[in-house]
Amino acid sequence: MRIILEEERFNFISSYNKSFILAFDSEILTLGYSCGGHIGSGACWGKYMIIYSKIGVRNKQVAARIYIKEDNIILRLFLNKIDKHREYIENSPAFIKDVFIGEHGKCQHCHNEKDGNCKFRKTYTIDNHYYEKCNGITFEFWMPDLQKLPEYIGLLKEFYPANRNIILK
Repeated sequence: MRIILEEERFNFISSYNKSFILAFDSEILTLGYSCGGHIGSGACWGKYMIIYSKIGVRNKQVAARIYIKEDNIILRLFLNKIDKHREYIENSPAFIKDVFIGEHGKCQHCHNEKDGNCKFRKTYTIDNHYYEKCNGITFEFWMPDLQKLPEYIGLLKEFYPANRNIILK
């Protein structure tokens, strides 16, 4: 990853954001997820995108993406069955909890429903409050902080437990 980030096309990424990408890349590998040494087009999410999926499986389960924009990066985690992890979230630091309870990603009921259910809607309860979020823009950490990396990885470990991961050293 370090060699890839040294390519001229990535000169616009700040050294701090490169440090975050390298550290995250190293940590998520220990959970059994990798980007396969590839940074692809960002499509509508940014200039470039790094996609972290499960190593060694046929159906690539995506756990995280890093969207690389002109002026920052966004760490997006792919989290499911939120209610199952309610206690963890309720006891998390505010910056973790906020992606679950904040206004960003709030479902706008865009009528993308079939038989009364939207397949993109995430619903869950945190602190006795019911939330509906749009899966297209959920669980994003804008300008992720290198000092908070242990908490981001802790959140991934909560949702992707070690007994289902390949532990690599």
